Amino acid sequence: MNDPVKIMLVEDNLEFRKVIRLALLRDAAIELASEFGTAEIALRSLRSLRAGSVPGSPDVILLDLRLPGMGGLDALPQFTGTAPRAKVIVLTQSDCEADVLRAIALGAAGYLLKSSTITQIKEGIRTVIDGGASLDPSVAKFLFKNLQSRLPTAKAEGLLSDRELEILALLGEGLVKKEIADRLGITYPTVDSHVQNIYEKLQVHNAPAAINIAHRLGIFPQKP
Repeated sequence: MNDPVKIMLVEDNLEFRKVIRLALLRDAAIELASEFGTAEIALRSLRSLRAGSVPGSPDVILLDLRLPGMGGLDALPQFTGTAPRAKVIVLTQSDCEADVLRAIALGAAGYLLKSSTITQIKEGIRTVIDGGASLDPSVAKFLFKNLQSRLPTAKAEGLLSDRELEILALLGEGLVKKEIADRLGITYPTVDSHVQNIYEKLQVHNAPAAINIAHRLGIFPQKP
């Protein structure tokens, strides 16, 4: 049996923390390993983990944006720098377009709103662990339909192969690598290799950032 996914929750709202805590207690596959009310204390704990004084590094960090002291966006690059193997999912009330874009640019693996159901949050955790991108539907809609500031398509012509474009589009639909492999009838390692090539060509580190850049470049085919 696989070990449970370890979660670090960085959230100052005690009631919301309680809801998350109780929900995760009922799921043997996901463990709330730690919770903090400020980014500063959470980062201090992560640095202790790196120093080896505390066991149990998190696999996923659920990070609020509106925190006392250091805000989530300012803290995000410090989390990814201190715990590079952990996936950071922003979990916030903010659907501000600027917050979404900045969080993705800073390396967030997902962006969920607090209005999400517990089931959606759990699915988001599993999605990023499997290598996918966890996006709230309204956030995904914004990324796909409302990004207007694109670079000329000519600059991006030929940047990605047809297969890479196909895989990037499926990532944008929320599919993880295994699901993409099944959909296209190819192997998981082949999908993984294509995804790494996409990230390298677009100079990004995760699927939401790749989707964002692809839309800005105008390299996704226009829907009729």
